[in-house]
Amino acid sequence: MRKVLRWLLSLAILMGAVGAGATSASAEPAAPAQPDIKKRVLAIPGMRFVEEQPYEGYRFLVFTYTQPVDHRHPAKGTFQQRFTLLHKATDRPTVFYTSGYNVSTAPRRSEPTQIVDGNQVSMEYRYFTPSRPQPADWSKLDIWQAASDQHRLYRALKPVYGKKWLATGGSKGGMTATYYRRFYPRDMNGTIAYVAPNDVVDQEDSAYDRFFAGVGTAACRDKLNAVQREALVRRDEIVKRYQKWADDEGRTFTVVGSADRAYENVVLDLVWAFWQYHLLKDCADVPAPTASTDELYGFIDDISGFSAYTDQGLETYTPYYYQAGTQLGSPTFATPHLDGLLRYPGIYAPRNYVPRDIPMRFQPGAMRDIDRWVRHDARRMLFVYGQNDPWGSERFEVGKGTEDAYVYTVAGGNHGSNIAQLAAAEKARATAEVQRWAGVSPTSKPLARHDARLDRHEPEREPVLRP
Repeated sequence: MRKVLRWLLSLAILMGAVGAGATSASAEPAAPAQPDIKKRVLAIPGMRFVEEQPYEGYRFLVFTYTQPVDHRHPAKGTFQQRFTLLHKATDRPTVFYTSGYNVSTAPRRSEPTQIVDGNQVSMEYRYFTPSRPQPADWSKLDIWQAASDQHRLYRALKPVYGKKWLATGGSKGGMTATYYRRFYPRDMNGTIAYVAPNDVVDQEDSAYDRFFAGVGTAACRDKLNAVQREALVRRDEIVKRYQKWADDEGRTFTVVGSADRAYENVVLDLVWAFWQYHLLKDCADVPAPTASTDELYGFIDDISGFSAYTDQGLETYTPYYYQAGTQLGSPTFATPHLDGLLRYPGIYAPRNYVPRDIPMRFQPGAMRDIDRWVRHDARRMLFVYGQNDPWGSERFEVGKGTEDAYVYTVAGGNHGSNIAQLAAAEKARATAEVQRWAGVSPTSKPLARHDARLDRHEPEREPVLRP
């Protein structure tokens, strides 16, 4: 019905314009139409068009952009980096989004884009396929090179989208937005980072032990620990079923070594993954340790996912595991309730998830540099965390020397926490801050109406690691 009404209104306007032209030969000529946005983007050197998908109120286009493999030595090869454009209008602000992983080629709108009613550029992180150089020099997969990808694409698009820009992302995407701001602090007018971990000292992870000792309720923690332990008590029976599933599905375990080794990783993920993706109320669905093996198997698969540590599941995330083992760090947490049941000490580590022909060396100074900069130099940055999200155990903090920088926490929130879930006063304040940075009048409410399809958000299925 609304489409019919819009059509009738457009027809009425058109007829009025025709009538005006017939009675007034001196009427002003119509303003020249703006060049097609697809043509404007493709006029930028290095741009290639992939596809366009229709979406009411927007243009949604997929492109690739030619990037140097090494921004310090641009002549040493290039690769095609995929990105999408959700185009609203060139006189609106633009949000630069990345998940830190693959880019979605379906129309999606991040929360800041809805808040400012703007355009959105979404970029695939380097080395996630198909945005991977061939052959791949893995030493060029680091946070500075990735930030330089964003900087270069921003500079290419800025002449087209001349209003203010914001950077955003959730989880690894929130980390990415933060690193981009650290290395290129003048590009963006503001940064909104959601549930972004900050592992400053990789080997000091006592914050996770404190988290798991106090998250939720004692009854829920005991229930989860009991079912995790039972999963290992029955491991031989379940691993047989796991191996059969893998054989039937064509899944293999070359990288981790065997179905039994993969299973230990899956079980170690269990409690962490529950709190990452679920809420306290979901404790009611945790089975008792006396549950049938069928029920236990289904629960483990639902929470941790048996596919995660197969070769096929690991391959998608190889760039993440590589970065976790070279710069980002990864979490360590104690599991005294599993004493005597773990067979592979040290297996829960990034090195064990990356093919051995890819060399890895950890750089302890990378995250310390980022942390110092955020604590003392952050400007117009906003961090959102969930109270019950284990990734928030080690988080970014803002301190003396920062300006217009904030850290908010969603009560009871998980890894999908966002501004909309904050307490009313904080939600209004954070929303107004984002709008102010974007150069639009602060209203304390999103400027764009909610769109169930466009604004569908799910927590990133971020792997859980321990070095």
